[in-house]
Amino acid sequence: QVQLVESGGGLVQPGGSLRLSCAASGSRFAINTMVWYRQAPGKEREAVAQITGVYRVNYADSVKGRFTISRPNAENTVYLQMNNLKPEDTAVYYCNIVPAVPWGQGTQVTVSS
Repeated sequence: QVQLVESGGGLVQPGGSLRLSCAASGSRFAINTMVWYRQAPGKEREAVAQITGVYRVNYADSVKGRFTISRPNAENTVYLQMNNLKPEDTAVYYCNIVPAVPWGQGTQVTVSS
């Protein structure tokens, strides 16, 4: 069974940066698409960025120009570089693959002065 482990979250001031990491292990098949999601308190989980095995990327409008998803050598590790963070980016960030597998524990990102 695929396991997902996210890391890299923390407390940062508005305008700051963080780099999140997600490692997927245990897959018997090649992983194509990996996706970063986030869930803010009281809100539904939303996709913020995805990357395919051929490096095609998509971003939610709310993070375009500020977040960058990467996946070196199409390995089963995906990163999310988050720049110019805003208070509304505060959420628990998760990653998953397509098709989805059980969620990991996520990593908390808090943007506050």
